Amino acid sequence: MSRAPAIPRSKTDDYTSDQARERREFLRVQTGAELSSAGSFSVDPQQLRGNIENFIGTLQMPLGVAGPLKINGEAAQGDFYLPLATTEGTLVASYSRGMRVISESGGCTTAVARHAMQRAPVFMLDSVLTAKRFGQWLEQNMTSIKAAAEATTRSGQLIDVEQYLVANMVYTRFNYTTGDAAGQNMTGKATFAACEWIKANCPFAPNYILSGGIDTDKKHSAMNMIRTRGKRVIAEVTIKNEVAKRLLGVDTQTLFRARQIANAGSIQAGSAYNGPHSANGIAALFIATGQDEANVAESHAGIAYTQLLDNGDYYWSVTLPAVICGTFGGGTGLPGQRQSLEMLGCYGAGKSDKFAEIVAAVVLAGDISLGSAVLAGDWVSSHEQYGRNR
Repeated sequence: MSRAPAIPRSKTDDYTSDQARERREFLRVQTGAELSSAGSFSVDPQQLRGNIENFIGTLQMPLGVAGPLKINGEAAQGDFYLPLATTEGTLVASYSRGMRVISESGGCTTAVARHAMQRAPVFMLDSVLTAKRFGQWLEQNMTSIKAAAEATTRSGQLIDVEQYLVANMVYTRFNYTTGDAAGQNMTGKATFAACEWIKANCPFAPNYILSGGIDTDKKHSAMNMIRTRGKRVIAEVTIKNEVAKRLLGVDTQTLFRARQIANAGSIQAGSAYNGPHSANGIAALFIATGQDEANVAESHAGIAYTQLLDNGDYYWSVTLPAVICGTFGGGTGLPGQRQSLEMLGCYGAGKSDKFAEIVAAVVLAGDISLGSAVLAGDWVSSHEQYGRNR
């Protein structure tokens, strides 16, 4: 049986425009698809090492701007214009409306409450008693384990190691701070070094698998909702009743009643997020700024919480316990993505908390706009106006 031909690759330098052109021609012959649009790009292929393999070109993604959004955060402070990459009509307009409501209410307050990026190895022992003693040995040797892990990284620090015993196995979560990088690769390398040290020095001779599954990398989990993965971020705003009626077309009492109903529906459905739609804004902002888009799977989970205040104003908050983002490394250094981060003042060292606070503020703005549009009857009509290609 004949095999399909292999994709062309260069052993000397695979990141050139000529190599990309050769692969596009190969695909034209094999599939009949013309890839002329993908072949029109401004990025230097040499910049893509570590970002992609078998490079053939780029896809142009529509990039819009929303805002201004006033944020009074610990790290993010000022009026921001948000780059949002999307193909969904009405998204940018809707988020802009929510941002106006926040800004006219004096801005939102934001804070990063906790940092924790994990790798979660599982250690296999010969019995439950040995597994329990192994757990005690881990606690007694944390100083050496921490040193072995941190020797592999300049910015990562091992905070602690959680333990969960199941049968004759010890499931662990190595929790790190990772500076301005998202940190999945960093923590993987550091934890591998720590596990090798453990295997070489522990008298109980444990075998291990580097990931036992409870880090739930790029998957939502209840554990990450409680324990935090990446950054636990909160954004809050108090909306005046007058602002809600004028800009959203609904009063705060109606908003609060609808939130109670939506909460009951979210519980019934087992939703990862009980607000209107966190993933939309996170995905659009992540794509625009060079984040790993698969991290939306974890980052979108969270808790929307509201209060109808005695004076008729409306407290609205979002808590996102697993925002995974970075302002250094990965795709953040690519030219267009870097420029989007620079628009936010978020490129480079010391900026990841600022960016995470902006993410939470964007989610809050989207929730305010969509949640109100459903009540005011604007949801369908807005999509009819902005969201259809005629």
